[in-house]
Amino acid sequence: MTTRRPLRLAALAFLAALCPAPLATAAGPPNVVMILADDLGFSDLGCYGGEIATPNLDRLAAGGVRFTQFYNTARCWPSRAALLTGYYPQQVNRDPARRRPVWAALLPDLLGPAGYRSYHSGKWHVDGPVLEGGFDRSYWVDDMGDYFAPSVHRLDDQPLPKPQPGDGYYSTVAIASHAVDWLDGHHREHPGEPFFLYVAFTAPHFPLQALPEDIERYKGRYTDGWDAIRDRRWNRQRELGIVDGPLSPRDPETAPPWNLPEEELQRRIGPGEVGRAVAWDSLTDVQKAFQADKMAIHAAMVDRMDREIGRILERLTALGAMDDTLILFASDNGASAEQIIRSAGHDPAAPLGSAKTYLGIGPGWSTAANTPHRLHKYWNYEGGVSTPLIAHWPAGIAARGEIRRTPGHLIDVAPTLLELAGLKAPAAWDGADRPTSPGRSLAPAFAKDADLGRQFLYFHHEGNRGLRVGDWKIVAPAKPVDAPWQLYDLAKDRAEAHDLAAEHPDKVAEMAELWKRQDDEYHRQGATGPLLPEVE
Repeated sequence: MTTRRPLRLAALAFLAALCPAPLATAAGPPNVVMILADDLGFSDLGCYGGEIATPNLDRLAAGGVRFTQFYNTARCWPSRAALLTGYYPQQVNRDPARRRPVWAALLPDLLGPAGYRSYHSGKWHVDGPVLEGGFDRSYWVDDMGDYFAPSVHRLDDQPLPKPQPGDGYYSTVAIASHAVDWLDGHHREHPGEPFFLYVAFTAPHFPLQALPEDIERYKGRYTDGWDAIRDRRWNRQRELGIVDGPLSPRDPETAPPWNLPEEELQRRIGPGEVGRAVAWDSLTDVQKAFQADKMAIHAAMVDRMDREIGRILERLTALGAMDDTLILFASDNGASAEQIIRSAGHDPAAPLGSAKTYLGIGPGWSTAANTPHRLHKYWNYEGGVSTPLIAHWPAGIAARGEIRRTPGHLIDVAPTLLELAGLKAPAAWDGADRPTSPGRSLAPAFAKDADLGRQFLYFHHEGNRGLRVGDWKIVAPAKPVDAPWQLYDLAKDRAEAHDLAAEHPDKVAEMAELWKRQDDEYHRQGATGPLLPEVE
């Protein structure tokens, strides 16, 4: 394995000299707990309008702020690159087959000059080993196909044995347990030093697998179907002040291009499976029962994640660290409409939600999970790129239960944490110049809605394109390849139901030219300079 730690330590020492920490204050730099869910829908949490029991996240929202116009990149690995670097994924060359430029340091290394120690638990999906990214300890779940017995998981980058049936393993619980262990170890061995804890749950990413007692709590709760659940969530969101616009039309035609065909879903899973977001009333009784059971498992996975977050919060409180800890919660993309079968496959005879099953919620329930937005993970419509963002920090955020409509993006997390740590982003790293980060600190928005001073928010994933300038947004799907830009006024239509491109062709042309210029520049930056070495 290539070892780059000495170079990083030297770089940290150099940066500390250039960017000394601010004078000590009573509060000092906050501890940070960054919690990232996987494929969570915009409306899945109770505090964002959902019916799933999420009391711990709801409590964080009640004690802090909720952002209603916060964005990710519509997919897992680019979102994690944006979060950990402060750059758009194109700027750091991130897709599954590519390596970052050497200048694309991750948050643990960037926070090092302020004395932070960093810990990771959960999904990684960034190039290179975790500890090479600056983390001091890590529990890494690298098998997304089995919540009960992952074939590949690692402790401090070293392989662990596959859990056995009698071990009682469930990945959501294991991820939280290691996070608690890292908190205990830090408190014991590094008291008084700030920490950055990155908790990256795999839930509720497919396959739908949950603990039986969790599923039981939601059995029979979704028999009214996705159309009814969606209307209830939308009405609740309006009551909460989360949204004030229309509900997007349900799209009965669109599904991810790699999904299994409808006839294969029926053959391999059973007559209850449905491949499109059709009207609930058009389903057979068998389909309604099967689909209701699937959503119960999804709800159980979200419920369990919230319970495990509760354990982390309890430990922070017990250690006396809650007041001085900034907790951020977000999702890497919108809910997923994917219906594929991987890993050990799907056994139609096994209890739904067990280790031998492999299901996804599909487009119908994904549409409900992303209420009120359009489409799903992968697309750059609001349903693909919108995420909840909860920020809770008793010593640093005076607001309690307030809502923020300031637009933000995962690229803003790194600048925010650097500012709060009293650091400036380095101009170079490992001998390579760094581009100016497109991210902005969210700190002003913790106090009130604020203009963060950005010109635009950019989106591009596998041919899907988007750009937001103020309240205007252009967006186009990957297929057909020559799909024209659509234009929406998000101040009135976050549902993206009324395309204004024909009415404002000059605005479309202006924004399209800006998108093309930035897209070219970001890809150029990602290909500039040496790349991180391959792992041997």
